[in-house]
Amino acid sequence: MTGRRTATGLALAATVLAAGCGASGAGNSLTRGTASRSAALLATSLTTAAGTWAVTVMGGSAASHNNFWQLFVRPAGTSRWKLVTPPGVADNGGLVVADAGGPSLITAFRPSHYLTFTPLAVTRDGGQAWAVAGPLDARLASSPDALAAAPGTGRLLALLASGTAEVARPGYTRWTTLTTRRVLAATPAGRSCGLDSLTAAVFTPAGTPLLAGRCSRPGTAGIFTSRGGAWQAAGPALPAVLTRQPITVLRLTRTLTGIAALLQAGTGPAARLIAAWSAGGRWILSSPVRLRGARLRSASFGPGGAVALILGGNHAESITGPAGSWRPLPTLPAGTATLTPGPAGGFNALAARRTRLTVWQLGDGSATWHATQIMKVPIQFGSSG
Repeated sequence: MTGRRTATGLALAATVLAAGCGASGAGNSLTRGTASRSAALLATSLTTAAGTWAVTVMGGSAASHNNFWQLFVRPAGTSRWKLVTPPGVADNGGLVVADAGGPSLITAFRPSHYLTFTPLAVTRDGGQAWAVAGPLDARLASSPDALAAAPGTGRLLALLASGTAEVARPGYTRWTTLTTRRVLAATPAGRSCGLDSLTAAVFTPAGTPLLAGRCSRPGTAGIFTSRGGAWQAAGPALPAVLTRQPITVLRLTRTLTGIAALLQAGTGPAARLIAAWSAGGRWILSSPVRLRGARLRSASFGPGGAVALILGGNHAESITGPAGSWRPLPTLPAGTATLTPGPAGGFNALAARRTRLTVWQLGDGSATWHATQIMKVPIQFGSSG
């Protein structure tokens, strides 16, 4: 956690720190196995009406409980980033954020170590002040799309580590079950997919919940919607070249222009990534980008449906939206954890080294990264565990 404190932060601390200081997510058995791949994607960014928000991890070793997740915002119309991590709660397990409309954002603290529930904090002024919400009396899944807010109503949709999807109205003190992975897998749509796990949850612009997961049946993109009380397949039809590949929905999120997804087809060195965009119920797919054995470290969405990927070896790929094509970016600066598409076609790379965050800028059409901002982040080493 940072050294930053506010009155609401102290209240938040009083309600949750008694449950036990957080430690690293590595100590949480619910983040192992299939969830570990999603946990690696928690470093991400999203663009809302308020600006661009970025989540990244700083500090030191996770094994020593000195990894602390931070939240930054670049307000709309500005070029400078600000630290806005909600204070008062151990955040070693990771942060998950949801656009609540306008200047509002909801942040969930993933449980770690002795913390067995998920604290929530909400800002209504672009991160200047935070108030307690919830909490969610369960462990949130280790996915960047495990939390979503419905536009207009403020309802929350949460995907739990247990594979249960729950919903709550503003105040978020009473949660009810929407469905579970097991129930969804038993429906005709779930059986057709061979649903193995749930990986993401989102509300459409109309407020309809969507759930996504990994399918064991080749060639099926596991995205589901509830219509008339029954779950139905809502994912894109895939090209013939992918019909023999198992498909995992790695990301599913709402952007300023609709719904965007990131799919992985296949496994191992032959795996490929496909971006997908939905507006008005029609899906548009990108061409595939080959991983060639690299590990996907971060996936972010930006204005116009832009997607930015960080792969191994400081390699990055980007696409401007449904009408674009994948292109490699110049080698990322050392330590880059989060890559954010900008409103003018450029990119910011957020590089972390212990308590120092360096923001690098790549202008549209440029081949060189330039450092534009250095920020000292107050981290309390040894405060967890």
